Amino acid sequence: MNEKIISGIQQVGIGVPNVHEAWKWYKEHFGVDIRVFEDSATAEHMRHYTGGEPQRRHAALALNLQGGGGFEIWQYTDRIPQPPKFELQIGDLGIFAAKIKSKDVKTTYEAFKSKNINLLTSILVDPKGHLHFFMKDPYGNIFQIVPSGSWFKNERKLTGAAYGVIIGVSDIENSKEFYGSLLGYDDVIYDETDVFKEFALVPGGDRKIRRMLLRHSKPRLGAFSPIFGSSQIELVQVLDREPKKIYHDRFWGDLGFIHICFDIRGMNLLREECRQKGYKFTVDAGDTFDMGEASGAFSYLEDPDGTLIEFVETHKIPILKKLGLYLNLRNRKPEKSLPRWILKAISFNRAKDI
Repeated sequence: MNEKIISGIQQVGIGVPNVHEAWKWYKEHFGVDIRVFEDSATAEHMRHYTGGEPQRRHAALALNLQGGGGFEIWQYTDRIPQPPKFELQIGDLGIFAAKIKSKDVKTTYEAFKSKNINLLTSILVDPKGHLHFFMKDPYGNIFQIVPSGSWFKNERKLTGAAYGVIIGVSDIENSKEFYGSLLGYDDVIYDETDVFKEFALVPGGDRKIRRMLLRHSKPRLGAFSPIFGSSQIELVQVLDREPKKIYHDRFWGDLGFIHICFDIRGMNLLREECRQKGYKFTVDAGDTFDMGEASGAFSYLEDPDGTLIEFVETHKIPILKKLGLYLNLRNRKPEKSLPRWILKAISFNRAKDI
């Protein structure tokens, strides 16, 4: 390999108070019913972000085979996870909202309305004329439902899963360079500055902000790229107040969106590229890390404002766990996607509960 390969957003990490309850809610409303792994262990490598002490946690990675990144649903088991000490506002530093892909935003809106989901807004229109709306889960996390034409399998669900995130930044040009040069989000869909009427009912949406929506100009490659599909990152810089850091005085894994994770191949190449560009891994698990039913290598770095970016190089995943069948990815051509029949076979890991 001459350069790293990013296959897409593997998952968005979500700290919750009860992993079993959250699994059921996300499964019902966002269709994430494929259990890739579930693991209870001590997060030894993350002590840099957990007060200097390793913390026990219970985590599960759930996918929606219609497409998009998954959710890593994450709960502390030996301490009570802490909420933010203030109401989060758009533009605060960190992941403010996760984007969820929908084939039909209006139909999804009406269905969620009929289920009495906490809808923050009516259907809105973004600067490019795309429909979207905002909602909250039972734990206070904000999701933006957005249209997408990138799908893997039709399972007649209202949505796929993670299509991207909205990230608050302090210097949008600096962050644009980070997400563009390092992660491939080099195509600007829009770059607008205003007090946006569409954000009027979103916390902090009455402020003047600059917003920039980014996508990757090159198609994603790699084993799972057909499932993860395309994705977007929206950067938001608030211009008339001092933004707060979303995870100030809290641990990684506390309540909220704890990180965004990219599935990659070429961890050693990425490590060197980051070093050359002035970014340093703050967590580096080394060659292989066992996650119970799956294994791989993982690392973390921070964006210019400290938002955590995770990278996972998957080495082994279950295909048919009941039969003990696992897929070893280490000897495959890294740029090549897995055959669709193998990817669809992951559906045998569909789980009712965890």
